[in-house]
Amino acid sequence: MSDKIPVTVLTGYFGAGKTTLLNRILSEPHGKKYAVIVNEFGEIGIDNDLIVGADEEVFEMNNGCVCCTVRGDLIRIIDGLLKRKGKFDGILVETTGLADPAPVAQTFFVDETVSGKTSLDAVVTVVDAKWLNDRLKDAPEAKNQIAFADVIVLNKTDLVTPDELKDVELRIRAINPFAKIHKTSRSAVALDDVLSQGAFDLDRILAIEPHFLEGGHHHHDEDVQSFSFSADAPLDAKTFFAWIDNVSQIQGPNILRAKGILSFKDDPQRYVMQGVHMMFEGDHQRDWREDEKRESRIVFIGRDLNQKALQEGFEACIAK
Repeated sequence: MSDKIPVTVLTGYFGAGKTTLLNRILSEPHGKKYAVIVNEFGEIGIDNDLIVGADEEVFEMNNGCVCCTVRGDLIRIIDGLLKRKGKFDGILVETTGLADPAPVAQTFFVDETVSGKTSLDAVVTVVDAKWLNDRLKDAPEAKNQIAFADVIVLNKTDLVTPDELKDVELRIRAINPFAKIHKTSRSAVALDDVLSQGAFDLDRILAIEPHFLEGGHHHHDEDVQSFSFSADAPLDAKTFFAWIDNVSQIQGPNILRAKGILSFKDDPQRYVMQGVHMMFEGDHQRDWREDEKRESRIVFIGRDLNQKALQEGFEACIAK
């Protein structure tokens, strides 16, 4: 998968600090070349004027949110990028504050041309520490953006008290227990903390919260829940793929994100998987090391998930 161009989806509600972060990425002397796709809400393009002049090309989609109606637009732009001369180190997609990240992420699963040459590296969500509690009450998009995140930039921490910041962190953790959180002011975060994250790899998550994927672990924030399951014994690949296909059909619309590291019987390599709603993809990552525990770990984040069915289905995949 290393030959694929990594794509970072940058999301967050209005005013959280996305454009500030994007400007930091474009203006710091990292020596890399990024193609940038900017999507904004409204007919008149403004974000494009706010982004610093850099070597990167900015592709503006100002015909509304990146959603199912304009996914073709996104595919067309990325397809055009891939045909251009010159190599990109990565692609950045900045969504509008009202965007649900799901259709953007799904683009890198559903289109063969795009999925063959790019990989979804991470969904990075910028969160406004001062106003998050209010947004969680009146903006379902803000909750979706947090639930989808692989990395959360908790911004404007200088505008809240330590107690308020702790409360905001707890709210974020209740929605998404595994995303890495970076606390910032003016979106000042190290680029290594948001780019080249390898969203496929759960090792980063387990380093943050080692016990997160112990069987039956459960977080919830009202309507958003997360469930995780693990197995020490290897899984039967045929049974697992049939099961995950069934899960995607039945519970897919309610699944915001799914991730897994899997150990299959008679397979020396780790299999890594991620899913968005009804779209699941995976690939072999590397050989299992002798010093690591060969276990399968999988997590689902979504709404109204059937925990009992997921757990029983997963356990039924254990090789006899």
